[in-house]
Amino acid sequence: MATPGSLLGNQKGLGELWARLRFLFLAIVVYRIGTHIPVPGIDPARVAELFADNEGTYLDLFNVFSGGALERMSILALGIMPYISASIIMQLMSAVTPSLEQLKKEGDAGRRKITQYTRYLTIVLAIIQATAMSRGLNLAYEGASPIAELIDSIIMITSLVTGAVFMMWLGEQVTEKGIGNGISILICAGIIAGLPGAVGQAFESAQQGDLNILLLLAIIFLLLGIMWFIVLVERGQRRITVNYAKRQQGKKVYAAQTSHLPLKINMAGVIPAIFASSLLLFPQSIATWAGSGEGRTSEILQTIAASLGPGQPLNLIVFTGLIVFFCFFYTALMYNPNEVADNLKKSGAYIPGIRPGEQSARYIDSVLTRLTVAGSMYMAAVSLMPQFIIVATGIPFYLGGTSLLIIVVVLMDFMSQVQSHLMSQQYESLMKKSNLKGYGGGL
Repeated sequence: MATPGSLLGNQKGLGELWARLRFLFLAIVVYRIGTHIPVPGIDPARVAELFADNEGTYLDLFNVFSGGALERMSILALGIMPYISASIIMQLMSAVTPSLEQLKKEGDAGRRKITQYTRYLTIVLAIIQATAMSRGLNLAYEGASPIAELIDSIIMITSLVTGAVFMMWLGEQVTEKGIGNGISILICAGIIAGLPGAVGQAFESAQQGDLNILLLLAIIFLLLGIMWFIVLVERGQRRITVNYAKRQQGKKVYAAQTSHLPLKINMAGVIPAIFASSLLLFPQSIATWAGSGEGRTSEILQTIAASLGPGQPLNLIVFTGLIVFFCFFYTALMYNPNEVADNLKKSGAYIPGIRPGEQSARYIDSVLTRLTVAGSMYMAAVSLMPQFIIVATGIPFYLGGTSLLIIVVVLMDFMSQVQSHLMSQQYESLMKKSNLKGYGGGL
C-alpha cells in the first residue's frame, strides 16, 4: 500500500509533466487563434479567386502546413516554412563551410551562434516570400492610388514577417518548455485542425452522389493501412550484436556480456519529408505568387509552378531525389560511425568477427547505408503514394503522404516522450525509497 509521502512525491514528480502539457496546449491554442487573425488590407475575393485558380497545386499543401492560415490570409500565413528553409540552408552550409563547421564543435556557444544566424536568415526568407505574396495578391482595391497600394503592401509584408518570426519563437518555446519538437508539433497541429472539415466534406460529397461511397471507404482503409505500415517501419530496428570482454576492476571480475547496438530503419525520422516539402514549396510558392501578372517573366514562373505541381513527372523526380538526399544527409549529421566505433573500443566492446576501431566503423557505416537506402525508399513511397491515388482515381483528399507521415511520426514521438517523463519520475521515486541518492554525498 502506498504511503501518503510516496503519493505526495509522485504528485510532485508529475507536476513538471503536467506543466509541460499545459504549456503545449496553451501554445497550440495561441497558434490556432493566430491563424484566424487576417492581414489588414486584404481583398477576400482576390484570395478566393487565387485559390480557385490554383486548386490541386502546392498552394493547397502550403495551406495544409499552415493550418488553413494561408487560405484565410492571416498574419500566420507563412507559417513555420521560412524557419524550416533557413534551418536547411544553415545545415547545408555547416557541412561545407569550415567556419560554421568549427562553430558546431564549440559546444553550446557555437550552437547559439548558429541558431542566431538561422533566425536572421528566417527573417530574410520571410521578407522574400511576403513580398512575392503581396505582389501576387494585388492588394489594393480597384481605383486605389499608388501610395495606398504601397502602404497596403508594407502593412502586409510587415504582418506576415512578424507572424513568421512569432511562429519561430513559439516553436522554440514549445521545444524548451513543452514536450517534443516544437516545429514538428505546430505543423502537426495545423494539419490535424483541418481533418474534421475535410472528413465532413468527403462524406457530404458521398451523400450527394459526387463521390462513390465504396471508393471513399476503400481510400479510408488504405490510409489506415499506410498508418499501420508507418508505425511498423518506424519501430523497426537492425540490432548489431556487441560483446563485452571479461574485465577486472580492482578485486572484482566482471563476466563477459552481450548487448546490442540498435539502428533504426528510418534514422532521420520525419525531417527529410518536411525538408523536401519545404524546399519544393519555397520556389513553387514564389513562382505562383510572382507569376500571376503578365509578361515573359510571369509566363516562365507560371511554367515552373505548373511543372512542380503535384502529380507532375518533374515533381515526382525532384521530390524523390530531395527525400533520398536529406535521408542520407541528416543521418550523416546525427550519427557518426567513427565516433560509435571509438566509444565501443574504449569501453572494451567489439562486434563479433569485426576488428575494433576502423573496421568496426566501416561495418557500422555499411549497415547504416543499407538501412538508409531502405528508409529513404519507404519515405518516398509513403509521401508519393497519395499523389498516385489522386491521379488514378481523380479524387482529391486532404491528407497527403507527407502530412500523414508527419502526423503519425510526431504523435509517436510525443507519446514516447511522455512515457520517458513518466519513467524518469518512477525511477526518481524508486531512488528516494532506496536512499541511493544520498550515497557519495560526503565526498
